[in-house]
Amino acid sequence: MCIERSAQRGVTLVELVLAIVIISIAVISVLNVFTLTAGRSSDPLLTRQSLAIAESLLEEILSQPFTINDLNGGPDAMGPEAGESRGSPVTPFNHVDDYAGYTESGIVGADGTPVAGLGQYSAAVTEQWQALDNIGSSEGLLVTVTVTSPAGTQVSLSGFRARVAP
Repeated sequence: MCIERSAQRGVTLVELVLAIVIISIAVISVLNVFTLTAGRSSDPLLTRQSLAIAESLLEEILSQPFTINDLNGGPDAMGPEAGESRGSPVTPFNHVDDYAGYTESGIVGADGTPVAGLGQYSAAVTEQWQALDNIGSSEGLLVTVTVTSPAGTQVSLSGFRARVAP
């Protein structure tokens, strides 16, 4: 009588351990990609919010008058005049160059009230005399608004304003 041996079925212990290691590496890699994606999914929101803040503040600044004399009388100087502040109901900023050096931590509206949800953002304004085409450097002002998001990323926008008479 002849006993037939059937082909062995199954896997060896080495093959099983190797398969588990390969599958574990693949699962960990996929989970790392998901974690990275989920962690950065808010970055575009922070960038867009920073851009909106910078646009709003730059528009507010550039909409102010820019004349030789300050609106309160007397010659104009870079920076706010004594007693002026952005949110003041009595003596608010009333000239483009009043915003030179202005900073805020926690975004506030033009009237000084905090904007809900923007307490973690900060903004800074720099201004410098700048020539442009036939406008002399004493007649042009380059305004740059830099907004820093809660994640630490910065968005900067610049605008140019030419002095008008008087």
